[in-house]
Amino acid sequence: MKASVEKQDSLPDGIRNPFAVMDVPDPDDQDVAAFARVAKLAGSSDDENAAGWAFGAGAKREDQIEGQWSSRWNGGADPSVPGDARDKWKQGQAQVRTSGKRVYLLFDRHHGARRALIDARWVSERTLVGKYLNLSNPAITRPWVGLVVTPRRIDGVWPGGRLDFRR
Repeated sequence: MKASVEKQDSLPDGIRNPFAVMDVPDPDDQDVAAFARVAKLAGSSDDENAAGWAFGAGAKREDQIEGQWSSRWNGGADPSVPGDARDKWKQGQAQVRTSGKRVYLLFDRHHGARRALIDARWVSERTLVGKYLNLSNPAITRPWVGLVVTPRRIDGVWPGGRLDFRR
């Protein structure tokens, strides 16, 4: 716990997230609450995130969600990336850190050229509700809901599609 406090004290003034990047604005706003009421995630074995697709490092401990992850999302397209389309999966690396009742997911895609942060809060033992911030274009924010199926799988949904994590 002490290391966590020291890390928080070393953050730039006013920054809430443990990655010291731009904070997600209003991560618990009305849009997030409205989306959380209609978002559906079952964590089933036939979910599109159930099959193993992750690459890279895994968890140091199987009983926690903090650590290195793989990320992927669909439902949007980046016009600056040749061949990108809404139906294509965009994959990248991710880090997950917790702080009290909040979970922060920092992830990238396109070999680190694009980065984003999710600031979410636990609303039940397995459910996270929060908001996504595109750090490459901070005008883009979207609600996000995640279901922690196991410490190796987080199923996620945003209004345009999926935003999942695996290891």
